[in-house]
Amino acid sequence: MNSEARRAVVATLIELAASPDYRDRADAGRCLAGFAEMPEAGRALSGLVLDAGDTFVTRETATALLRRRDTAGFAAVAAALAVADAHHSDWIHTAVLDVFTVFARDRDAALRACETLSRDPDDHIRRGGRQLIDMLQEIDPILH
Repeated sequence: MNSEARRAVVATLIELAASPDYRDRADAGRCLAGFAEMPEAGRALSGLVLDAGDTFVTRETATALLRRRDTAGFAAVAAALAVADAHHSDWIHTAVLDVFTVFARDRDAALRACETLSRDPDDHIRRGGRQLIDMLQEIDPILH
């Protein structure tokens, strides 16, 4: 897909992210996570992880970002986590458990990626990266 088409898809998903229906916002979060490396998606993803209307949107968006298992997804979650209230932090923590409780190799790879984030020049990403490390370190995966 060319970059013009990708930008058009992201623009449409950003419109969906503004829907009053939590199901639309959750769908937008899951889909926008696939475009997390695009700056255009960043603000909408942050808003969806910290959704004021329904924590289902928070959990679904955070889960989709974490399932990317890459720096872009981890950085988006870390940036939101750094400014999240306790309620949203709990749901982000639930998403971390959902994604990284099964395989030790996935949890360990996420820890390595978050170690890099903990040295990021952006304060939010750095603080959130450290919080993600704390969450990941408390997980004892099922399969080693």
